[in-house]
Amino acid sequence: MTTKPVTQLGRYRILDELGRGAMGIVYKAEDPILDRPLAVKTIFIPVDEEDRKEYEARFNQEARAAGRLAHPGIVTIYDVGREGEMVYMAMELLEGVDLATRAEEQRFSVTETLEIAAQVADALAFAHDRGVVHRDIKPPNIMIIEKDRVKLMDFGIARMHQSELKTQTGVMLGTPRYMSPEQVSGRPTDHRSDIFSLGTVLYEMLTGSKLYAGGDPSEVMYNVVNLQPVPPSYINRQVPPMLDLVVAKALQKDPDARYQDTHQFASDLRTCLIELNAVAAEVEETVNTAAMAVEQTVATTSVDTQDVSAFPATEPEANGETVKLPTSMTKTRIRTPTIMVDANTRLPVSRGFDCDAALERLIDPTPKDRARLIRQPKYPGFFKRALRDSELRILGVIVLIAVAVSLLIATY
Repeated sequence: MTTKPVTQLGRYRILDELGRGAMGIVYKAEDPILDRPLAVKTIFIPVDEEDRKEYEARFNQEARAAGRLAHPGIVTIYDVGREGEMVYMAMELLEGVDLATRAEEQRFSVTETLEIAAQVADALAFAHDRGVVHRDIKPPNIMIIEKDRVKLMDFGIARMHQSELKTQTGVMLGTPRYMSPEQVSGRPTDHRSDIFSLGTVLYEMLTGSKLYAGGDPSEVMYNVVNLQPVPPSYINRQVPPMLDLVVAKALQKDPDARYQDTHQFASDLRTCLIELNAVAAEVEETVNTAAMAVEQTVATTSVDTQDVSAFPATEPEANGETVKLPTSMTKTRIRTPTIMVDANTRLPVSRGFDCDAALERLIDPTPKDRARLIRQPKYPGFFKRALRDSELRILGVIVLIAVAVSLLIATY
């Protein structure tokens, strides 16, 4: 791999380096003819003739696969060419961050996760409808740009229905941790492999943990084929049961048991999102109702937790007579009702009861209270339990009928 700085590729002027990988480099460049910034992805061609043909074929395949996919969720390809020892591809310059980097910086909420996964599923559905399978769905290949829009990148190992690039049986292309079981095993793959990979990404976003981790690639591949993951809600209590079912269906080991259509996968993700938003709106409405009730209660309560004994016992009337206040009002306190809201059970506003009397009896119990506290429980006998238990009563009736029938038969 050459270390000479690159300043020009074809007609494109190189401005900066955006990223570097095992196969090549991605540059930020400028198109002087159209006067627009863009990204130029390069790949170094191996010296070996056979390897060079394979690498070029894969690179050209990426250009053909992505170039025919005009979708807002898929990166746009402008041009492809060759410069010396490198082939390059000019593409849309994305200002954003990839999903892997974002996941390191922050934890995704369930709502954010569903919005991102649904967008990726839409882009994949568009590609699948046109005969393109990505086969390398993973967080680094998912870019998040402005307003949380998603762009799917890197169709370098995508397989088209009429591809000139042939891969031998048993050769793996992709990242093992995000591969489908059939991909790991070297078996034929189709669009359902992308569904499994997106299910893996979805699981990791919901739980914040690696699904198919391992010390080496062999262990990772074994886990992909054999490990049955626990439902995401076991790790993240914010995940609703409906979403557990969606993830489980996407991560089925058998392709026939998975989602057969990426459109349906995207639809189920949005259904979960609608349900979550509806629940959040209901909780917010309940909280607002409770707050309004508190304000109204405070506004209508003239005396709040004040000792009435501080007020005069009599009140003058217009005719000169006086009215005595009830004696009980000089000994009690007027309290503002306690407002409690339970969002989990969706209960309306309720009032708490005054437990002062119960607390006083616990602090200073009466003789009857002490007798109740120290009294040993008496367990009911068989007959009492039989009378209380409907099943035992039925059994007893059956036994009595059987005895009566037996006596009748013995008598006659």
